[in-house]
Amino acid sequence: MGLFVKKPLHTLLAEAEESEKGLKKTLTSWSLVALGIGAIIGAGLFSITGMAAANYAGPAIMISFIVAALGCAFAGLCYAEFASMIPVAGSAYTYSYATMGEFIAWIIGWDLVLEYAVGAATVASSWSGYLSKLFATFGVSLPQHLMMTPFDTAADGTHGFMNLPAVFIVVLMSLVLIKGTSESALVNTIIVVLKVAIVLTFIFVGFKYVRPENLQPLIPENQGEFGKFGWSGIIRAAAVVFFAYIGFDAVSTAAQETKNPKKAMPIGIMGSLLICTVLYIIFAYVMVGVAHYTEFGQGSSSDHLAPVATAIDHMGVADASGKIQPAYPWLNNTIIIAILLGYASVILVMLLGQSRVFYSMSSDGLLPKFFSVVHSKYRTPARSNLFFMLFVSLFAAFVPGRVVGEMTSIGTLFAFILVCIGVIILRKSNPDAPRAFKTPMVPLVPILGVIVCFGMMAFLPFDTWIRLIVWMLIGMDVYLFFGLKHSILNKGKHDSKSYRTVSNTGLVMAVILAIVACAHHYTTNVPDTGLFYFSVGFAVLHLILFLANRSAKTAPAAEN
Repeated sequence: MGLFVKKPLHTLLAEAEESEKGLKKTLTSWSLVALGIGAIIGAGLFSITGMAAANYAGPAIMISFIVAALGCAFAGLCYAEFASMIPVAGSAYTYSYATMGEFIAWIIGWDLVLEYAVGAATVASSWSGYLSKLFATFGVSLPQHLMMTPFDTAADGTHGFMNLPAVFIVVLMSLVLIKGTSESALVNTIIVVLKVAIVLTFIFVGFKYVRPENLQPLIPENQGEFGKFGWSGIIRAAAVVFFAYIGFDAVSTAAQETKNPKKAMPIGIMGSLLICTVLYIIFAYVMVGVAHYTEFGQGSSSDHLAPVATAIDHMGVADASGKIQPAYPWLNNTIIIAILLGYASVILVMLLGQSRVFYSMSSDGLLPKFFSVVHSKYRTPARSNLFFMLFVSLFAAFVPGRVVGEMTSIGTLFAFILVCIGVIILRKSNPDAPRAFKTPMVPLVPILGVIVCFGMMAFLPFDTWIRLIVWMLIGMDVYLFFGLKHSILNKGKHDSKSYRTVSNTGLVMAVILAIVACAHHYTTNVPDTGLFYFSVGFAVLHLILFLANRSAKTAPAAEN
């Protein structure tokens, strides 16, 4: 018992049997490849690729996609082993609870909020940008101050107030989830075909408009700032566009429905990653080939998150005045409409995943029962959906797309690192556990996964690290003062040692937060006084809080 109590595998299987009504094993290798492609190709490619090229990598964004794919490949192999060991529909939270214990499961589960909830906010921000583009083609100009966050400024100097369209799509998708409307297999197939068709159409139409001068130099010279072009910019861009690969872990959650997971899992995960990586590289080549990478940093923030529209505007020939006349104006509207529909489904899936993670954590007693209350009519966790409708809406309305996109990437990279480490731990602690698929070359592959993923995390801006640590400290607070007391699997079993361990972990995080805040404050060229004082104050507050809790001789009494 204690912090590292594990959830028995037979319990998980029984829960799956009850909640999933015995999923049929119908998926083949190619079914998983199709599932992976549909899950991977989405918001990241169509939203932050242009921003990463404009700010960090230039035409070398193609290399950034390769680096990001390497991290995904190593982590994907580790996911495949987890999925074959625990063939239950679920996430990294479920895997870790069964293999590494409650405390690690909490950390991963809390981190997944960063991937799903904040990721949904990123997609919603980009959805708003494409909606503005669509209306503009019909001569309708939406109010700029209602299309941007308060931290954004349009090209004409207009200051943002809130991103209203982003709030609208989040609310709409949340209401769909509450009602329990699910996508049929046919609709899922249509969405997959739609996403791939968008990419292929963009590539085939734009290929002949690629201008070699836009690709020179391939790697722009570093501008004297770490991560601002050059090789450091390539790695930083890889960490940012990593968001475009989020979703391949959905393949691993389908292990329970796979006929031969030992063969199909690696093919499904690696096959979908390979196909998507090739498409991404060619897509990026066309994008920065038809329009100079600096073009993707022009205009308002909504333009920055709609790079496909910008690229299509450059697919044509210049008139007498030198202005490019788009050769396929109809293509822009068609693709934008398709992207808007595809984005809606991505937001739906992310909000669905978030509600399931919180539902599981609440069912295990680690979060209030509020999140696991099922609606009497719709049989959905309606309260959880409403909570995240508000939470994600606030992020989408008031936090810039760049910030939430990078937060999503760092949260996912952190989860992948924990999964890679988990495989190494399991090989030592449970060497004889049945595994339908084994990650090859352990511990080399997991270690490489940790190195590549952490390398990308290290190249993300300091302010992104600050936000991650602040979020994880909030998670430590919730676990320390609620989860430890209400854990169903471990109720009444936590002693003072458990509380000291959690407090010590929080102390380390608080110290790291203070160090990173100082490093950011003294190295950034952009004033960060508010963020600096908030971070230091937050760190000091938690140092006091965790030191006080650590010095307690006895643990707080467990509650019934």
